[in-house]
Amino acid sequence: MATMPSAFTPSHVVEVLERHHLLREVVCRHRWTLTCDGIDGADSPISDITYDTRKVEPGSLLFIKGRFKPEFLDGIDERGLAVYVAETEYADRTNAIGIIVEDVHKAMSLLSAEFYGRPQDGLTLIGITGTKGKTTTAYLTQAALNAYSGGRCALFSSVDLCLDGHDMIPSKLTTPESLDAFRMMREAVDNGMRYLVMEVSSQAYKVERVYGLTFDVGAFLNISPDHISAIEHPTFEDYLRCKRRLIANSRTLVLGADCDYHDLLMQDAAEAGITVTQFAMHDKAVGLNTPADVVARIDPANKSGFIASVDGSELAPMELGMPGEFNIANAAAAIAIAIAAGVPADDPSIKAMDQVRVPGRMERITAGDDLVVYVDFAHNYLSVKSLVDEMERVYGERDPRITLVSGTTGGKAIDRREGIVKGALGRVESFVFTLDDPNYEDPVDIARQMQAYVTDPKAETQIVMPREAAVEKAIADAHAHADRFNIVLVVGKGDETRNIINGKPVPYEGDSAVVRRVLGK
Repeated sequence: MATMPSAFTPSHVVEVLERHHLLREVVCRHRWTLTCDGIDGADSPISDITYDTRKVEPGSLLFIKGRFKPEFLDGIDERGLAVYVAETEYADRTNAIGIIVEDVHKAMSLLSAEFYGRPQDGLTLIGITGTKGKTTTAYLTQAALNAYSGGRCALFSSVDLCLDGHDMIPSKLTTPESLDAFRMMREAVDNGMRYLVMEVSSQAYKVERVYGLTFDVGAFLNISPDHISAIEHPTFEDYLRCKRRLIANSRTLVLGADCDYHDLLMQDAAEAGITVTQFAMHDKAVGLNTPADVVARIDPANKSGFIASVDGSELAPMELGMPGEFNIANAAAAIAIAIAAGVPADDPSIKAMDQVRVPGRMERITAGDDLVVYVDFAHNYLSVKSLVDEMERVYGERDPRITLVSGTTGGKAIDRREGIVKGALGRVESFVFTLDDPNYEDPVDIARQMQAYVTDPKAETQIVMPREAAVEKAIADAHAHADRFNIVLVVGKGDETRNIINGKPVPYEGDSAVVRRVLGK
């Protein structure tokens, strides 16, 4: 059961909001005031908080946000609504106390923390942002901190949530809504967790999901254009600005030494007065006069392994359960984060990263000696480029024929349509464009747009719907070119088992399941 402050009443809510300069006025039965003085129920404990009118119970506080329709409040008084927090008043719909605020998302984050007893104060918080690698880095970091603390590290990721150090449950958002985040933090603390590793998306700052939260360690991995659309970020500058907010809200920063806009990010850290630990994938970060603090390099004795050094001292060789140079870079980040969180560099818990596998990330499925299929979440320019780079590094001497199966989302992240193609162009010989969360757009139209970005005259392109058929066709084409070594890259969905079509989730077999079925695995 969640631990709640005994004084969490409408009066206390007003005090918190006033302290943070978010309160506009209090409205009750058409009476407008700046306090709860003289209002019935102002000092009665609030029993629960929610942003869903369907979950209102006697004594509830309701946050009204987003595309809210006033008729959602019809009959709400009979169900016992005590108070609502909103950016406009609804006195004609309910007799509940209305607390009107400047920004309901900021208010929800602050009040959720209070309602659940400020669980963040009982955790060492690690926030990870970047365009690519957040999920893998989060899993690697959790593994090390879990090993170090005896299984007391929680996880919020775009794939899974873990509130007890061992059980994983599917997540719905990269960064949960603030109310849900603090509720789960409370559960994690009650379960004995000492650490929380969480992915922090640009949208989390855009819509104030982490407002008021300070991370003990903030990690900024990398940055490249992504999530640019009318409903996400209107410009790259806005996208970068939102991600940069992590720095001002962290006590120490872990930064990719080769990250674009490195100078700006270092200035942000200096402005915030926080120390910076830098990581890199090679012996010396490009453009820097001094080596990064944590450096990873390919193990010369093991092509699949790596050796990390911390402040010039080498650690024991490691080999990740997930292949790829970019995953080694993620491991370097995770090592730097773990050390910043208090783990000694030579502690054996660092080696726990070796066993980590992330669902839908670099999943390798073989079919004899002449065909290998990778299922991966790569869904933008940087991640697709890194994936193809890895194929060339590992298999280049075999002159592979590479096929890319990809679609992209409808209605948002429009820049991905060109970025995915650009990341593979000149190296992928066959593109199979298909469906991937088209939402209200025609997936064939999206595929045609992507097809138009293929400027390599030697590359084959085709559009195949539905997604299952596209995977089947790519593998069939690979078998038809058995005179060469073939690689099929099925990207974009990772471990997802649904497609968003016309605003609704439609069950999907899953990329890995389709591949295994076609290959008879």
